[in-house]
Amino acid sequence: MIIFINDVPVRMYRADENPSDGQFNLVIDASVETITTSKLIHHVWVQNAHEKDLDILLGFLNSPVPTSLLSLHISPADYPALKDYLQSKFKVIKAAGGLVRKKDKFLMIYRMKKWDLPKGKKEKKEKYKDTAVREVSEECNISVKLGKKICTTWHTYTMNKRAMLKKTRWYVMDTLDDSKMRPALEEDIEELRWMNPKEVYHALQLSYKSIAYVFERYHDMK
Repeated sequence: MIIFINDVPVRMYRADENPSDGQFNLVIDASVETITTSKLIHHVWVQNAHEKDLDILLGFLNSPVPTSLLSLHISPADYPALKDYLQSKFKVIKAAGGLVRKKDKFLMIYRMKKWDLPKGKKEKKEKYKDTAVREVSEECNISVKLGKKICTTWHTYTMNKRAMLKKTRWYVMDTLDDSKMRPALEEDIEELRWMNPKEVYHALQLSYKSIAYVFERYHDMK
């Protein structure tokens, strides 16, 4: 499971999983040492994590003080229990979105001063696939053909002082008709732009790490 907390990627591993060599520069064994902010620098792997350790990490990640932590890897003492505990800290919102292709270009949207991908909240009893197509249509006014699922992302945000956790399923889509394409201004989308891979690379420097992750998983599919 990977979750983006304040745009920091946090990966939680099952008992038979571990981060690869090169993904971390420091190991903290929570069963024998205390987690302190001075240790959370760059890429950190926390082993044998319990609920109290997760509370410490969440407090650090949610601090308004800028952090030098670039990624966090967590190996829980009990994966199912810690995953449930993590999700209990937030109100979970289900959503879906699309990585839309047009020949060799991809559709990016500019919203809230960031480049993003079209996505939106899943309605009750609606299938994720239907949500993804509907949201792309509503936000960009284009019609698409749905393709394969790319991945699922989790990211946190705050709404009305409440901690939210958005679960988003992402799908590949191919354009059928973009002749009437326009941004949904009521959704705070200022611009739509077709970008080639080089332009996407630069746009991701002004985006969210979760969106970069979607592109990474998409390229892994090939």
